[in-house]
Parts: sequence; structure tokens; C-alpha cells
Amino acid sequence: MTSMPHPYGAAEPATECRIEQAPEVPTAVVVQKDFPMYEMPSLMDGAFAHLEEALAEQGIHPIGPAFALHHRAPVATADLEVGFPIDRPLEGTLELPSGYEVTGSTLPAGRVGWISHVGGYGGLAEKWGAFTEEIGESEEQMTYPFWEFYVTEPHPDMNPAHLRTDLFTLLEPREG
Repeated sequence: MTSMPHPYGAAEPATECRIEQAPEVPTAVVVQKDFPMYEMPSLMDGAFAHLEEALAEQGIHPIGPAFALHHRAPVATADLEVGFPIDRPLEGTLELPSGYEVTGSTLPAGRVGWISHVGGYGGLAEKWGAFTEEIGESEEQMTYPFWEFYVTEPHPDMNPAHLRTDLFTLLEPREG
């Protein structure tokens, strides 16, 4: 498997906010607009359960963990993309057994802030809050989109305290 370019694919979690230059990365995603937040588990299961197999049939392979990219702050609903970073761009669309349509997209190039959350998904909102506060204190300006990489693949027998999720946000370009 091709590995993710820097700053993605870090072996160790980032315990404090890091600012890095990120390259554009091709992705295969299910795009949803005004998607109800309470249905997020079914979207994730429906997208991730069959996506790797559908991509393999096209000769395309994930180069990193599953992710969710948000185009606006989710409240009751979200505008988001869920999928995988891939080794080459996806041409056309794929239909998953769950009924979701998969299209090609990208993770944007640019300056990003990122940090890791280690623990259950229930702690993500609190981590995002602390992360956005830290970005603000560093005099950086967050912009859309923002995304999460689910570095540790969850399974029923695991301890949620061991889950690692890397949080990323695009930052405004610096002058000069």
C-alpha cells in the first residue's frame, strides 16, 4: 500500500497542535448535503463497509484510513464527504451495495492545523473545541473544510480508549 504523504500517516499521535503544509490527495467519497447527524453511523457503515472492495475492482487502492470531510460546521445536519484517500484519481462513479454513490474528490492542498484525539468518539466534540481554541490562540485563522481521519479502525472487541482520530483544518494562507 502506498503511504500517505506528510503530514498524513504520522506514526505517532500529535499531542499538541501542529501547523504543516499538506499536499492535495485524491479521494473516493460519498457526498451528502444536509445529512442528519443522528444518521451518521449508518452513513459511515454504508460507505466504509463496501468501498475498499468497489475501489479494488477498479484497480484503485486506499492509501490511508477512512475520513469524514466537512464543508460547514455540523449542527442538526452536515454537508460532508466520507471515504478514503486513494492512490490515483477515481474516474466516473461507483454504486455501493448500500445504495450510496461514490465519486472522486480531493483533500485540499494548503496550510493545515492538526492534532490527534485518542479515545472514544464521544470525546471528539470536546477535542475539536480545544483544538479550535488552540488554533485561535496561535493567531491562525481556520477555514473550511475540516476533516477527521479515523486512524484506528474500530471493531467490536476493542477498548474505545485506544481509538485514534486525527483532526485537520485548513488554515488561511499567510501573507508573504
